[in-house]
Amino acid sequence: MKKTLLMILAILLAALFLLPLIWMVSTSFKNDFEALAGQMNFIPNKPTLDNYIEGLRGELMNVPITRWITNSLFVGLAGTAIVLLFSSMAAFALARLQDLPLRKVMFPMFVGSMMIPGVLTFLPMYMEFNALGWINTYAALILPYSSGAFGVFLLYQFFASFPKEIEEAARIDGANKWQIYSRILLPASVSIMVTLAIFTFMGIYNDFVWPLYATTSPEMRTITAGIAMMAQGSYTQAYGKLMAMTVIATLPVMIVFIVGQRSFVKAITQAGVK
Repeated sequence: MKKTLLMILAILLAALFLLPLIWMVSTSFKNDFEALAGQMNFIPNKPTLDNYIEGLRGELMNVPITRWITNSLFVGLAGTAIVLLFSSMAAFALARLQDLPLRKVMFPMFVGSMMIPGVLTFLPMYMEFNALGWINTYAALILPYSSGAFGVFLLYQFFASFPKEIEEAARIDGANKWQIYSRILLPASVSIMVTLAIFTFMGIYNDFVWPLYATTSPEMRTITAGIAMMAQGSYTQAYGKLMAMTVIATLPVMIVFIVGQRSFVKAITQAGVK
């Protein structure tokens, strides 16, 4: 009886999360008249691909949707690569380099910085990039994501628990610190790195507020900022077109998660076992 109730609860929760997505996909195949009618039908009366065709051709705005998606993918991939590099190097230094000055002080500072709301750093960061003349550039879209403490915290736990015997054996064989980092710890932490990459890419790709204020021209917008501008402009009530663009914007994130799902589950399992 208990298992049956838990199964019913799980199904209800799954439906609660899936219904908005199903409604989004369904609306994307409706024409504007049917979408505005507000009928609770998940199957369009007259399915159409016009919303997707017009969006991909760039007929909805002066700038093609594909440019916004390209910007989002570039910013997400570049930001993720920087985070993986900096976070892994910082975590290695804090976890394995015993002679690092103030090592025991810096790690609590990293963890403590995660408690600071991002909205508090928004205005100072904007003023700094504006003073440097970097607003409306790729630097302004990428660099703010390169200094997060979450990746350092996540990798630190793995590096700190890595067997010291393997590191000592590598030192006896003549490996230096860089070789231990690049040839031993990084290959051993692939699943953790993939998990961090998934979280980072999804966070950067889905970010809305910073790209909206850090870009001033349509050509530099990301897909989230672009769709927001569409929703406030001539397409306020063009729900079919907006939902079609939202579906297209969702696909890269879903593909990234599906590709890295196995490593993601493996990392969570390893963390649970430890």
